[in-house]
Amino acid sequence: MPKMPRSWISLTWAATVLLAGGAYAEAVDPQIAKAIAAIPAIDNHAHPVLAPPAMATDREFDALPVESLEAQTEPVALREDFPLLGAAWKALYGFTLAPPLDAAGLAKLNAARSQVESAQGALFPTWVLDKAGIGTMLANRVALGLGVEPPRFRWVPYVDALLFPLDNSGVAAVTPDRREFFKLEDQLRGRYLKESGLSTAPTTLDDYLQKVVTATLERQKAGGAVAEKFEVAYLRSFDFSDPPRAVVDKIYAQWIGGGTPDAANYKLLQDYLFRYIARECGRLGLAVHVHTLGGIGSYYSVAGANPLLLEPLLNDKALRKTNFVLLHGGWPYVHEIAALLQKPNVYADISCQDLLFTPHTQAGWLREWLEFVPDKVLFGTDAYGFSEQMGWPESAWIASHDARQALGIALTGMVQDGEVSRQRAVEISRLVLRGNAEALYGLK
Repeated sequence: MPKMPRSWISLTWAATVLLAGGAYAEAVDPQIAKAIAAIPAIDNHAHPVLAPPAMATDREFDALPVESLEAQTEPVALREDFPLLGAAWKALYGFTLAPPLDAAGLAKLNAARSQVESAQGALFPTWVLDKAGIGTMLANRVALGLGVEPPRFRWVPYVDALLFPLDNSGVAAVTPDRREFFKLEDQLRGRYLKESGLSTAPTTLDDYLQKVVTATLERQKAGGAVAEKFEVAYLRSFDFSDPPRAVVDKIYAQWIGGGTPDAANYKLLQDYLFRYIARECGRLGLAVHVHTLGGIGSYYSVAGANPLLLEPLLNDKALRKTNFVLLHGGWPYVHEIAALLQKPNVYADISCQDLLFTPHTQAGWLREWLEFVPDKVLFGTDAYGFSEQMGWPESAWIASHDARQALGIALTGMVQDGEVSRQRAVEISRLVLRGNAEALYGLK
């Protein structure tokens, strides 16, 4: 283990506290726990909010924020009485009341938050990373901004809007959730057009590809992006075909001037655009991030987000220079994810899993992945402002806490069963928490 720089002393101490305390008592080998605690992680996927005062009006932490969706049955970890919320509040703000909070308690929590935010100012997002044991966070945002900047934050912008250049009223009408989401995608595509020097989409597909799609990707790459994010599972299924270019040229030309395209033809255009974007990302050295978790919203299609539907893409020789990262590990398709990790350009992260599931539960399939392909598994939190009780700082802290515990449980079991040495377990812990992301994104 390399010697840690002095700047990481407080971070390492915080991570040690994460492993030593909390709601879970399953035994972790002390040497493995110590090694895991000392690693400043690279968070592969998160949604940090800007520093104060910009945080008050910041809405660019997600292209498709979920606040406007119809109610769903909330997972236990996202409810107001989740026990680890109290541990996160205490670690972050010194706040000692336990969840759930009444109105008076919530007011006190917000006062404690405000005091810390004001004291930290523009350094608040970096301060959150230190508290959560995170060295670098890949920020899924429309744009970076105050306090959420390199080198501690690296940019992952959104690219779904480029898949839907025609009139989207037909696809938006499929579910109430999509109706809300496509409004946002239309706005973002308009922003990308404006940034490309255009007021409307070009009249030919070739011009759209070059002047809008490629221009946007190249602009984002020049702006520091390390990957592009697809939230497409919220908008349609993963069954991307490979239509001939001549066919999609005609579809684009027929409908770009107006009118609502029929679903079958519009799907072919989307299929072509997805492959084009993925291929361009490979050319530019940008990883392609794809949301693969059973999603938020009562109309989300879990079957349509089966990562096995992506296999034709992953097997496409034209896309072998593109690295795909299956975000959130594809739950509930965790075993399918393990099989897909055999493909040379496929990775998976554990973001959001480490928030929604206990370390004991997650350690089961995490161990399966580590036994199979440990150099393709990435740490992530999916830090997000889920509610007034659980903002992005709390979810970052809880996910980091639980991920380290799950990793320790999985590796301890592998050592006890004679599958790996303790030294190899320590090496694997560094790969998952940091090393694999360093190699994938060229980070240091």
